Amino acid sequence: MQADRMPRRARGEAAAQRAVLSLVLEAHPKSLTIPDLARELGGNGNSAEHAVVALVGVGLLRCGGISVSATDAALRHDRLELP
Repeated sequence: MQADRMPRRARGEAAAQRAVLSLVLEAHPKSLTIPDLARELGGNGNSAEHAVVALVGVGLLRCGGISVSATDAALRHDRLELP
């Protein structure tokens, strides 16, 4: 399994990114804030912020200040309902 070959830290970061992206997509068209996301992740602000930065970097989220929303690419991928 590929997940078994990922270092523990990378698995945790990937899980946080999946959780953040899922939350932002569920909230669409409303934006969320980084503090909102941190609360949903159990109060871990660093984890939420790192996830947002990573997802912005690959073009799935946009962030203006603390406001976070999904990009058109993320919304399209979500609509495709890939396994």
